Amino acid sequence: MDFKQAYKTIMDDHFPAEMEIRFIDHDQTQTLRYQKVSWAIDGVQKGLRYGENPGQEAAVYKLVNGNLALGDVRFIAPGRSLASEPELLQSGKHPGKINLTDADNALNILRYLDKKPCAVIVKHNNPCGVAWADSLSEAYFRANKADRLAAFGGCIALNRECDLETAKLIAENYVEVVVAPEFAPGVMELFATKKNLRVMRIGNMAKLCSYATERFVDFKSLMDGGIVAQWSFLPQARSVDDFLPAECFRKSDGTMHRVLRQPTAKELEDMLFGWLVEAGVTSNSVLYVKDGVTVGIGTGEQDRVGVAEIARDKAYKKLADWISWEKWATPYNELDQKFGPAEGAKRRAEADEISAAQKGGLIGSAMISDAFFPFRDGLEVGIREGVSAVVQPGGALRDWDVIDCCNEAGITMVFTGQRSFKH
Repeated sequence: MDFKQAYKTIMDDHFPAEMEIRFIDHDQTQTLRYQKVSWAIDGVQKGLRYGENPGQEAAVYKLVNGNLALGDVRFIAPGRSLASEPELLQSGKHPGKINLTDADNALNILRYLDKKPCAVIVKHNNPCGVAWADSLSEAYFRANKADRLAAFGGCIALNRECDLETAKLIAENYVEVVVAPEFAPGVMELFATKKNLRVMRIGNMAKLCSYATERFVDFKSLMDGGIVAQWSFLPQARSVDDFLPAECFRKSDGTMHRVLRQPTAKELEDMLFGWLVEAGVTSNSVLYVKDGVTVGIGTGEQDRVGVAEIARDKAYKKLADWISWEKWATPYNELDQKFGPAEGAKRRAEADEISAAQKGGLIGSAMISDAFFPFRDGLEVGIREGVSAVVQPGGALRDWDVIDCCNEAGITMVFTGQRSFKH
C-alpha cells in the first residue's frame, strides 16, 4: 500500500454549497447564512484538500448574511472574511483543514499585536514562536529562533507586507503556509521556487485590530451530534493599564497581602505581549516571554506545575538547538549523524552547558499563566529559572501565599481578573 498517496489525495467532499444556522427564541428568528469556499486551481474549482486527516471530507464556509445579536452583544457581521476565504496566491498542495485553522489561530493572536511588526508561527494550532520587533524580518527571525524545530513545516502569519528580506529568511526553511496582507515585488518569484508552499493574501488583515473587540459564535460539535455554542473569548486586559494589582485578603486572619515590587515598563510590555499571545494557546498553558519573544511555550497539560516545567524544558532544549545550529550549522538532534557518536555527544554537552548557564534564556523573563496558581509550587518553577515578572488571572484561595512567594523572591506580579482557557 502506498501510504504517501493518502496525503496527496484530494477529497471530493459532499458538503452542500450553502449552510444556514438558525437561532429561534419565541417569536424571533435570527439566521446566519454561509457559502462554501473554493479556489480555482489549474482551472478547476477545489475546496479543502481534506480534514484533519486524509480520508476525512471537509469544507470551509464563509459568513455571507446575518447579523446575530444575543442580549447586548452583537456578533461579527458578514463580508469581512479572513481565514475563511484567503486569496490563494500560490497553492502548492492546496489547503487542508489544518492549514486554515493554523492560519486562523495565528490571526487570532495577531489581532491584539498590531502596534509593531509581528510574526506568529503556528504548528498544530498552537504557536511555537511569536515575536515582535522594529522590523518584520527581525520579528520573523526571532520567532523562528524561539523554536526552530517546531517551526519546521509550520504556518507563518505576518501583520505587515512581506518584504523581500523577510521572504529570504522564510525561504531558508521548510514552511507549509505564509499569510500576510500583501507581498512586496520579488517575493512571489522567490516563493515560486518552493513548490509545496501555500501563500495566502488576506486584504482585511490591514483592519485586523478592529477584530480585537468583536465576538463570533464559537461552535463545538460533540460526538453524539450535539453542539456547544459559546461566545468567543476576548481578553479584557489589552493594555498595561488594564492589569490589576496583585493583592488579596487572607480569609483566615483578614490580613492584606500585596506584591511589593512594581513592574518596570519593559516587564509590563513583556507581560502584556505574553498575555495576548496566551489567548491562542491550548490550556493548561504557561509561557515565558523575554524582550518581546516567546522563550518557552507549554501547552495542553493537565497540571500547572507540569506545564510550567514543560515550557522550561523546551526553553533549555530549543536554546541548545539554536546554539548547535549557530556553532556547527547542524541541528542538535543530528550532531551524531554529522560528526559521529563520540564527537556528537561532546558537542551536545557543550550546547547543553551553554544553554544551562543561560537557564534556557529564561533569566529576566516574564511568566504567563492562563489560569491562577492554586499553590506556589507552579510559580516556583519559574522563580528557580530567574523570571522577574508574572502575570496570571488571580482568584485562587491561596493567592496570598503566591503573593508572599513573589515577595520572598523579589519579583513582581499582576492579575488580569480573567481566565484565558482555550480548549
